[in-house]
Amino acid sequence: MPTTKREEVYFGLMMCLGMVLGMTFYNLFTNGLIGTITLKEIIFQLILVFVIASLLELFVVGPVAKKMAFSLPYDKSKKLWVIVSLAFFMVSGMVLCMSLYGLGNAYFSNGLNGASLLGSYLRIVAKNFIFALPLQLILVGPIVRYLFAAFIKNRRVNESFS
Repeated sequence: MPTTKREEVYFGLMMCLGMVLGMTFYNLFTNGLIGTITLKEIIFQLILVFVIASLLELFVVGPVAKKMAFSLPYDKSKKLWVIVSLAFFMVSGMVLCMSLYGLGNAYFSNGLNGASLLGSYLRIVAKNFIFALPLQLILVGPIVRYLFAAFIKNRRVNESFS
């Protein structure tokens, strides 16, 4: 886990990249867009979503999620509880925010086909949350924590010995 502000930024960016990749391809698949949009459009969407998600994570959702997770009455010395509570609040906040992006994207690209904005938003939130939380807990979170420990933390230890 990160111990400095710089490490928090690296960790957050790594986590955002993993989640953006996973959620983008999940949404392309569930909306039947695989094969209908070009690689150039996919790359543009990945970059745009990564920038938006990173800014949200670093400045809005991340700080709020940390406050909420650490305000709960559980044993903070147990790393698993800290990871699960942080993941739950981060995923919840990011899904709520990024689903607005998805709603806007759907509205401007093909309309909502007569559906209400609130109903469409709630469907997008539910669809994204049921995929994002397991993706975070089972795949992206462990991979990012491993890579972070192997490269970022290891580099810091090596620099301190130099």
